[in-house]
Amino acid sequence: MIFRRKRADSIADDAVQSEGLRPPDEAPPPEPGPTRKRLTFWDRSKYLVMLALLWTVLVWAALASDPILPVADALRIQLRSSTWIYVLAGIELIRQVHFLISERRSGYHRFWTKRVFGGIERFTHRKFGPWTRFRSWRFFLWGFWVAVLAFVLSKFLKTSPVLALFQLPKVIWMAMPLLFQIMFAMVFMIVQFGALFWFLSRGGVEVYFPDDVKTRFKDVWGQDHVLDRVRENILFLEHPEQIEDRGGYVPGGLLLWGPPGTGKTLMAEAVAGETGRPYVFVDPGAFEAMFMGIGVLKVKSLFRKLRKLALRYGGVIVFFDEADSLGRRGSLAQGGPNVPGGMMTHVGCNGMSYLPDDTRWTLARQALGARAASDDGGTRRERAVMGGFMGGTGGGQGTLQALLTEMSGLKKPRGLVNRYVRRMLGMRPKPPPKYRILIMMATNMPQSLDEALLRPGRIDRIYKVGYPSKAGRIRTYEGYFDKVAHELTPEHLDRLATITPYATGASIKDLVNEALITAIREERDVITWADVMVAKRLKQLGPPEDVEYIERERHAVAVHEACHAVMAFRTRHHMEIDIATIEKGSDYLGMVASIKPEDQFTRWRTEYEADILVSLASLAGERMFFSDDSSSGVSGDLESATMLASMMEAYWGMGSGVSSLPALQALSINAGGPERRKGPGSGIGFGAQPLTTSQTVGGPLGERIEVSLTRLLEQAGELLERHRHEVLALAHALETHKTLTGEDVIAVIEGRPGPIVDGSAYGSPEFIAELEDYHRAAVAAHQGHTTVHVTLPGVAEEPIQEGVAAFDT
Repeated sequence: MIFRRKRADSIADDAVQSEGLRPPDEAPPPEPGPTRKRLTFWDRSKYLVMLALLWTVLVWAALASDPILPVADALRIQLRSSTWIYVLAGIELIRQVHFLISERRSGYHRFWTKRVFGGIERFTHRKFGPWTRFRSWRFFLWGFWVAVLAFVLSKFLKTSPVLALFQLPKVIWMAMPLLFQIMFAMVFMIVQFGALFWFLSRGGVEVYFPDDVKTRFKDVWGQDHVLDRVRENILFLEHPEQIEDRGGYVPGGLLLWGPPGTGKTLMAEAVAGETGRPYVFVDPGAFEAMFMGIGVLKVKSLFRKLRKLALRYGGVIVFFDEADSLGRRGSLAQGGPNVPGGMMTHVGCNGMSYLPDDTRWTLARQALGARAASDDGGTRRERAVMGGFMGGTGGGQGTLQALLTEMSGLKKPRGLVNRYVRRMLGMRPKPPPKYRILIMMATNMPQSLDEALLRPGRIDRIYKVGYPSKAGRIRTYEGYFDKVAHELTPEHLDRLATITPYATGASIKDLVNEALITAIREERDVITWADVMVAKRLKQLGPPEDVEYIERERHAVAVHEACHAVMAFRTRHHMEIDIATIEKGSDYLGMVASIKPEDQFTRWRTEYEADILVSLASLAGERMFFSDDSSSGVSGDLESATMLASMMEAYWGMGSGVSSLPALQALSINAGGPERRKGPGSGIGFGAQPLTTSQTVGGPLGERIEVSLTRLLEQAGELLERHRHEVLALAHALETHKTLTGEDVIAVIEGRPGPIVDGSAYGSPEFIAELEDYHRAAVAAHQGHTTVHVTLPGVAEEPIQEGVAAFDT
């Protein structure tokens, strides 16, 4: 029997101890001892001391109320009237005696903890559920404090506790004036702050109702592949049962990212127009606030409004433009750090896809840490800003966290009665309704968005709205030109789409409008091809400056640009010459621009080498035509050539080495110095020291880049020497006409008639001899800083007014 009782006690003890889980930050509880832990002297006597002080206060109050009362009489009165204090003191004394015995007798302690209190706890846990125990305990606490209040009031009102409770409303009514004054002061101060923050939290959010949005999908051109995906979200928004009845959920977040002007905002408006739902536009600067906490209030106010609109209209669409201003906190949102320069220069094979997910994230985080360390000069610093009452910014001070919570946090029950009255009556609140809210965001910097913002459940779909394809550009040109009177043929539109490879919807709209302005300036109502070309040149190159070169400088600039053009024609077959000009612009003396005849997404080593040859042609040509002299105008050409050669050697595996410089930087592996490996084809060396800028530039990598550039420079000089007469012929055409289209440049080089310039004359040996004589005179004038004493051969013509504009490369 004793064995059974001990085993039952042990099982009950284990059940009590195993109930519930310990919090993560809480240390494991100590093993209970055979006796109670001994109390300190203060813990044993503090309540008795408090009761003694209370009795002394009562004696003091009696003396204060009756100054003539002797102290002895006051003590006798309190001894007779303070029975309740003696009762409490006696209870506390018994409790301390109980604790004292438990500290010294293990059997006594085990009896009370295991059999009495433990039995009561086991009984209540077995008979009542957690909700019933919680309500019973709250009822007991309310009753206890009501009894205490009744007892205290009875002492002040000198009546029984029951009558004191009935007199409580009278006491409260008599104290109403004082209470109203206190409440008014408190409410006034609260209203001051509340009104200030309420006023500051207004603005930045515009609501457009279904009749206000006129944009439709037919108004969005050139992005058909994205529109097809977006239409799916509209289908699920209007008919959510199609996916919810099958166990799925309606995607609630879309991110549109891509270059500016590609139609992200227009696409969001079209979604609102097609669905007939309210469209809420959130200003990018809406969450920029002076005071900390305003952004949080704006987020909560915004989503409160969205929930109301969703219930009223069956759904709502909210669009966050320039979402990076609000969601900026991370740089791994796109799966890893960016390539140097912060932008992708080409589309290549996704080599990371061959690695497991954990390995990819490890490499990405290490690369980000290495880059941050290099940006800090090799020393990591904390970039946090001390928070304060002022200085709240868009993505910080809790605004982003509030947005994340509202997008996928717990949805609390709706309504005051539902949340509080039903709970007070012991009823469970009704669950919140399903809010049909489609969140759309647009940004041109997706790498700055926080990872938590882009996770599924918040942003379910991410679409790139990139530059339109050629077919998309043609459709966009057709859409905008259909709104104005023009004489352009389908062949013109096809050519225009070809020579504007990176045109967006916004830039196309602006180009058409500028062409219309050009026609109006000429007092015409119909746009011609010449108007489009003038507008294109004006928008992409800016207006030429009204300056005139001195003759020897004009010849030098013409030879410089002619070398670029001849080299591009002879080597760069993957691109077409669009324009050559020596008219001075805002940031250039002359230029030769080329365009891609077709959309291409991969680049090859021979193409990059051709680009470097075109860049180095200016230096090689100036040295060849001006007796080893060269100008400062080649600085930009050398920069682009060096950048391309560096990328070929260190990033793209197009040089003598194979190692990837970003990988070595991420792993802090040396790329030069005394510890590098040597040998043919060894690439970037390996060592124990972290990579430094001096080792990268001045070490073997820098040497390989210099060797590659020197080789290509010699190759450029040899090619220009073989085509010397073409350079002089094209330089003469530039000096004569100042601006040439790509067709005219080719006509001059090939010695045949062109659209505007007749290049047949440049095939005559006698005319080439005249050009040589003029060039020698220009070189002599350059060396002596004098005027050119030989007249420019040929008959000077008026400069072409209808030049074809191009991209500045």
